[in-house]
Amino acid sequence: MAKSALITGITGQDGSYLTELLIGKGYTVHGLLRRSSSFNTGRIDHLYEDPHDEGRSLVLHHADLADGVALVNLLRDLRPDEVYNLGAQSHVRVSFDSPLYTGDVTGMGTVRLLEAIRASGIDTRIYQASSSEMFGTAPPPQHEATPFHPRSPYGCAKVFSYWSTVNYREAYDLFAVNGILFNHESPRRGETFVTRKITRAVARIRAGLQRHLYLGNLDAVRDWGYAPEYVEAMWRMLQADEPGDYVVATGVAATVREFLHEAFRAGGLDWREHVRFDPKYQRPAEVDALVGDAAKAEAELGWKPRVTWGELARIMVEADISALAAELSGEAVRVDRG
Repeated sequence: MAKSALITGITGQDGSYLTELLIGKGYTVHGLLRRSSSFNTGRIDHLYEDPHDEGRSLVLHHADLADGVALVNLLRDLRPDEVYNLGAQSHVRVSFDSPLYTGDVTGMGTVRLLEAIRASGIDTRIYQASSSEMFGTAPPPQHEATPFHPRSPYGCAKVFSYWSTVNYREAYDLFAVNGILFNHESPRRGETFVTRKITRAVARIRAGLQRHLYLGNLDAVRDWGYAPEYVEAMWRMLQADEPGDYVVATGVAATVREFLHEAFRAGGLDWREHVRFDPKYQRPAEVDALVGDAAKAEAELGWKPRVTWGELARIMVEADISALAAELSGEAVRVDRG
């Protein structure tokens, strides 16, 4: 029989790519959808199937990581073969402004999901989306044995989730894994994240809709990979014979300034003419350099990245230029489904 999976955070960048991957492999995918008075399913609209159709491969359920009872009931009803916990308040800078909310959803939300799996008594495998932000000030390259030293409420919440996942694996013999993913981007990246903010600005400046781009620290070093490749690593972790924790990264470092230069160059622009500094985008505690060593993932899972930051910047710029052109021409118009 075909496998089934439950994805929290299905409407996000990673959730949409993972859904495509799993449906392509014959899975039935169930996604958690937070209630909102506005549509928030744009990244998965192309996968939409009428709720009245039988044999759907994508089914959405209203639930929230803040509601443990709803999670128990849903898991007991669905009994998925695999669970992917991608849901979180995932913006690092915002976590300084909303530390309690971040801790509740990003940290305690993981425990609620793990406990729901245990309490429902289902036989499933769970993937926990951990983050390179857990490493914080630890010197690069960072790998699975590198000590954590988070520098934000988001990073602290992810460390709590990481060790909670390990604890449930050891205490209850759950097949629970942590994917320690370094920065991964795509044209579906949220518009407030720095890479997408940059590539979207390139498109808008070219079109005369924007003049300046305001950014914070340009010297931060990051390891940027391509999100569609990273969700494949998630899936591979849950196909392994034994559960484990894995770093997923390219191992190639670049500063925000270098990404900025490449993105503007791809759009035929000089970033120095348009970029301005704004201190409000500075973090109270900065993470200087995150560069991953994914040797374990390559050796045990057969996973290896193909796209690194330079090509990624060009992919994203081209996509944002095309998307803006479609909006301006009237071609990109949302048609709501019944």
